[in-house]
Amino acid sequence: MSEKTLQHRIDGPDDAPVLVLGASLGTTWHMWDRQIPELTRQWRVVRFDLPGHGGSPAYPAASVAELAERVIATLDGLGIDRFGYAGCAMGSAVGAQLALAHPQRLTSLALVSASPRFGTADAWRQRGVVIRTNGLDPIARTAPERWFTPGFAAAQPAIVEWAVQMVRTTDPGCYIAACEALAAFDIRNELGRISAPTLVVVGSEDLITPTADARTLVAGIPDAGLALVPGTSHLAPVEQPAAVTELLIRHFSTAWQDKPAGQAALGATPPKPVLTPKPAQQAQPQPPVVAIEPAAEQPEMVGTDSYEAGMKVRREVLGDAHVDRAEATADEFTGDFQDFLTRNVWGEVWTRSGLDRRTRSVITLTALITSGHLDDLAVHVRAALRNGLTPGEIKETLIHTAVYGGVPAAGAAFTIAQRVIREETTPED
Repeated sequence: MSEKTLQHRIDGPDDAPVLVLGASLGTTWHMWDRQIPELTRQWRVVRFDLPGHGGSPAYPAASVAELAERVIATLDGLGIDRFGYAGCAMGSAVGAQLALAHPQRLTSLALVSASPRFGTADAWRQRGVVIRTNGLDPIARTAPERWFTPGFAAAQPAIVEWAVQMVRTTDPGCYIAACEALAAFDIRNELGRISAPTLVVVGSEDLITPTADARTLVAGIPDAGLALVPGTSHLAPVEQPAAVTELLIRHFSTAWQDKPAGQAALGATPPKPVLTPKPAQQAQPQPPVVAIEPAAEQPEMVGTDSYEAGMKVRREVLGDAHVDRAEATADEFTGDFQDFLTRNVWGEVWTRSGLDRRTRSVITLTALITSGHLDDLAVHVRAALRNGLTPGEIKETLIHTAVYGGVPAAGAAFTIAQRVIREETTPED
């Protein structure tokens, strides 16, 4: 398997239309296991693992767009042209990107636990810092409370343990790369370009991608509807498998677009619009599915995040919160200086290709300590962690600086750095 393709599994008849399923960050294709028996009655189902998940090769992807292209490369290798797509959480981000970049190949789309922008860039980069310092165990232990409602977690200890182990066995480097990819993902201004018939599915108790995010998707995508699954949190296909399966069958049976004339490929014939009944035996009673019609009028959309190279790097290194505070306090007197920093420091120096960001952080820490500018040190210790330096490497940088820049300055720097590192690398309870 090359870096351009993804580990995958195929179930269902060879001559059936193709339905691709994308998993969420920290899970494997097994999160869709309970959908497979019903879906494979009508579709040839292709599931893929994200890089470094489920034993897949650890080839990190730098962006959601790169992941989408790996999906396309994988399907090309299988001889698949047209396909339907359903994705959960990060898998939904990949699906939305496929709809934007390859609209001619996507027959219909389902976005489960989705958002046009997942949280904040700062939060995702902070998670990367925590993993780089502590490994994946803290993230794994808290995964069930993010993914499931408390009642489900208490009633299903085996599934909770399965969820924890999935995260623990993920490659940390690939997980961090995925966090960076989600930090940069923002399609709020591009939703109107998604042309595939789209179903947005959200759990009523989902705090990660809440119903407000789902409504934003539905309002922005021209041909979209919303389905709310009551009493369900983020990993809806696992928590309420029968409800999600029924929604997917209904959507893909009725919304599957006809293949363009003259195009010969797998997935050519849309399935008959037949709803498959729920299985006769259920481990737990499934709540009813409440369908919500899309809003008649679209709300005002958030403006485009269109930054020059300097502002982009400045936000990635220092964090949105810090840059927002600096911009908010800029006035007629200081505004030109903020512009100078963005254009010259971040747009011309930090964007140069001669040094990577890790090295630039080491130089910056050293320069601030030796010049006595400790007021800016905390900001750049945080930046160093974001840029990939570990606490141990920051410690060695400060010790080395003590030799050439002075012990008192390095001692003061250790006090500041210790406080920042504790704040940034302590997992949330």
